[in-house]
Amino acid sequence: MTLSFVRRCIYRLALSVLLVGVLILGPSLPAQALGGEQVPLGEPAPAFTLPTNVGDGEISLTDYLGQWVVLYFYPKDFTPGCTLEAQRFQRDLPEFIERKTQVIGVSADDVDSHAEFCDSEGLKFPLLADTDGAVSRAYGSWMKPMSMRHTYLIAPDGTMRERFLGVRPAIHSQEVLARLDELQA
Repeated sequence: MTLSFVRRCIYRLALSVLLVGVLILGPSLPAQALGGEQVPLGEPAPAFTLPTNVGDGEISLTDYLGQWVVLYFYPKDFTPGCTLEAQRFQRDLPEFIERKTQVIGVSADDVDSHAEFCDSEGLKFPLLADTDGAVSRAYGSWMKPMSMRHTYLIAPDGTMRERFLGVRPAIHSQEVLARLDELQA
C-alpha cells in the first residue's frame, strides 16, 4: 500500500462521517456551518487567483472575462461522488465548449493531488487548489476542512448568474447545461 492510497482511504472515511453528520444535522445547523453566506445573484463573483496543475500554474477568474464560467466546488479528489461529478463534466465538456463556457473545479486538495486525479480520470479542464479554503469561503462553499459541493454559473461580465447548492453528481452536469441554455437564450 502506498502512502497516497492510505491517505485517500482516511480522507474518504472522514468525508463519509462528515457528510452523514450534515445529512442528519443539516436542518438544525446555522448557515455558517453549511458553507456560509452566498453571493447574491447579479452581483460580481468574488475574484480569485489559485494554483492549478495545468498551463502556467495559476488561474484567475479574470482570465475568463468574456465567456461563461462553471465554477464547481467539491470536497475531495478520488472520492466516489466527486469522481462521478468530474467524469460527468468531462463527458459533457464538448457541450460546454460549444456554449463558450469554461468548466473549473475547486477543492482544498493540493496541485499534486489534482494532477493525479486529472490523469486518473482523463480530465481536460482545470482543477484549482484552494488549500486554505479562502476562495471557498468567499463563495459560501466552505465547511472546514473542505469545500462543499456547490456550483456557480458566472456570466461573461463576471456577475453571478446562478448557484446550485443541492448537487446530485450523477445528473448535475446536465442540470448546469440546461440552466446555461436558459440564461444564454
